[in-house]
Amino acid sequence: MPELRYYEAVQRALAEEMARDERVFILGEDVGLVGGTFRATEGLMAEFGARRVRDTPIAEAAIIGVAIGAAMTGLRPVAELMTLNFGIVAMDQIINHASKISYMFGGQVHLPLVIRAAAGGGTQKGAQHSHSIESWFVNAPGIRVVLPSTPYDLKGLLKTAIRCDDPVLFIEHEMLYNTKGEVPDEEYLLPFGVADIKRPGRDVTIVAWSKMVHEALKAAELLAAEGIEAEVVDPRTLDPLDLDTILASVMRTRRAVVAEEGWRKVGVGAEISSQIQEALFYELEAPVQRVGAANVPTPYASNLERLALPDAQRIVDAVLKITL
Repeated sequence: MPELRYYEAVQRALAEEMARDERVFILGEDVGLVGGTFRATEGLMAEFGARRVRDTPIAEAAIIGVAIGAAMTGLRPVAELMTLNFGIVAMDQIINHASKISYMFGGQVHLPLVIRAAAGGGTQKGAQHSHSIESWFVNAPGIRVVLPSTPYDLKGLLKTAIRCDDPVLFIEHEMLYNTKGEVPDEEYLLPFGVADIKRPGRDVTIVAWSKMVHEALKAAELLAAEGIEAEVVDPRTLDPLDLDTILASVMRTRRAVVAEEGWRKVGVGAEISSQIQEALFYELEAPVQRVGAANVPTPYASNLERLALPDAQRIVDAVLKITL
């Protein structure tokens, strides 16, 4: 099976969907002539023309506002935000408009809008470009939130997102763009709300998404050397969340750690931890543990950035607290 880099999987999914459906178009900063900050739209303007790959001014609220209008009138826009941190500028458009329009029109209006955005730390981009703020969007009903961890998952989920009639926030981790993975040539789609067990295990369940899946897998290897077999569950989509697969795994292992790159305080990990403990309190051998970023803006200095962001060793430490 051929291998693709993470950003190449974005290119492939976009090209296939644009060739399949002429209503699909792309807009965003530097998506056309430059091909995107992370090369994810490289070559698409040459293939599909400037009418369907539109460079925009640096105006995130306008990008999302235009995309909402286009989606309401029957098109299927894919809007790119250079970083999800810039999405904060467009929060009114995303939360107060995109996520609510279908409800406000009694379900008579659909909003087939995809917002692609890079997120995450580890690249020394400092306090305004490095955060994982998916919890802010998961908190709002009406918008799907997707965080692929591999090129295979990315391609299948992005194609599903483009065909979805609901607004979708598609979050790509900056540190994953150059990672490689097997991606079949033939068409496939991955459904929302279906988690993937990235590694089976019997002693503890680690729930992680996006880049933290890779940290969880490293942690599982370290734990295996200690005789502890960890199961790594990747929800892949946080809205909808496949709680059934998570609970089934924890029922087997009776111990759980939730690892996220975002802040622990009021994070997605807190929500998943709460749902596990509400459903399985009497089945658990120990309290659910959470691993997340330090409660500070991500520092620029590389040594401080490493201290602020969670890694495999912190997952190992959390597992050892409940397995020894």
